[in-house]
Amino acid sequence: MTRFGRRAHSTRYLWTDALAVCNYLSLGETDLAVRLVHQVHHTLGKHRPDDRRTGWLSGLAEGFGDGRPTAGGLRIGKELQERAPGAPIDEQIEWERDGQYFHYLTKWMHALDRVANATRSPLYARWSRDLADIAFRRFVHGSRMYWKMSIDLSRPLVGAMGLHDPFDGYVTYRQLQATSGTHDLDAAIASFATMIEPDLLATSDPLGIGGLLFHAQRLAALGDTDHLELALVSALSGLRVYISECDLRAPVDQRIAFRELGLVIGLHAAATIQPPNEDTRYLLNELATLDGLCMELESFWLDPQNRARPGWRAHLDINEVMLATCLAPGGFLLSPRSGAAFDPARNGRALGLPRLPAHGML
Repeated sequence: MTRFGRRAHSTRYLWTDALAVCNYLSLGETDLAVRLVHQVHHTLGKHRPDDRRTGWLSGLAEGFGDGRPTAGGLRIGKELQERAPGAPIDEQIEWERDGQYFHYLTKWMHALDRVANATRSPLYARWSRDLADIAFRRFVHGSRMYWKMSIDLSRPLVGAMGLHDPFDGYVTYRQLQATSGTHDLDAAIASFATMIEPDLLATSDPLGIGGLLFHAQRLAALGDTDHLELALVSALSGLRVYISECDLRAPVDQRIAFRELGLVIGLHAAATIQPPNEDTRYLLNELATLDGLCMELESFWLDPQNRARPGWRAHLDINEVMLATCLAPGGFLLSPRSGAAFDPARNGRALGLPRLPAHGML
C-alpha cells in the first residue's frame, strides 16, 4: 500500500486513490492518507502536463488554489487527453480519455469526508463540499445528469446519464451534510432524489451491485430507511441475475478482478448494517445466504497464482487497492447506527422477493 503514496504524480488515478486514502485510514496511517490527498489535489486538480492550459482547474491563482484545490473538480487520471471540441466520439477510445466522472468525484468526496472524520479537521470537509458544489452545478442539467464532463467542466463528453449517478449523489451529499450539520446541500439532495429511477437501479454487474450495497450501508448509518430498502431490493434483484450468469470456474484472464472485488466490498458493507425494522432484516437475511460467494471471490483473488496472471496485472493498481479494501474495510465504511442486533437465523417479512439460493446450491 505504501507505494501509492510514493508514485510519480503523473500516475494518479482518482478512483484508485480514493480507496487508497481509506485503506491508509484502516491501517491507522493517517499521515500517509493526508499526504496522498495533497498529491492527488496537486495532480488531478490541475491541468495535464501535455495540455496547453496550466494551473488549477478552477482557474484560481497558485496560492489561492492551494486553499481550495477541489473548487474546479478533479480529473479522472486517464492516460489519453480528452476529446477535442467538435471531434467525433469513438466509444472505445473514450474509455481511455481523460475528463471528469461524477461517480469518481463522489468517491473522492467520500474519501475526504473520512479523512475529516479521522483528523477532526474541518479543512477536508470544506474541500469535499467545494467538490460537491461544483459537481452539482456542472453535471446536473434540468432533471438529468451528464455522465462524463470535460476537464474544465465546460462541456459534456458523454451526455447520457449514469443510472446510479443520482442515487450516488443523493447518498454522498446526505453524508457530507450529516458531517457538517448544516442544510446548504438540501437543494442538491432534493434534486438527486427526483432523478432516482427505482426500477432501473438493479444491475447484474458485480461492481454495480457492490456500489448499491455500499450505498445501503451509508443509508443505514444515516438513518434513511426508505432508500436503504430500495438499495437492498435493487442489489438483491441484480444478485439473482449475476448468480445465474456468472461462471466462477472461468479462466482467470477472462474474469475482471476489480469488478468482483467491488461486490465483495459491498457484501462486507452490508454485513455491518443493523436492521431498523423487520423488512430490512428480511433483506439482510437474504444477503447473509451469500457468505459463501463472498468468501469464494475473496479467496480466489487472494491466491498468489491468480494474482500472477496477466488479467490481474493488467489492472494492477485498482485490483490491489480494492483487495486491500476487502481485507480492511474499516476506513472506507461509515460507523453503523445503534440498533437491534442482526440475527441471520431469523427471517423477517418477505417483501415479495423469493429467497436466494445458498451459494453452495448454485
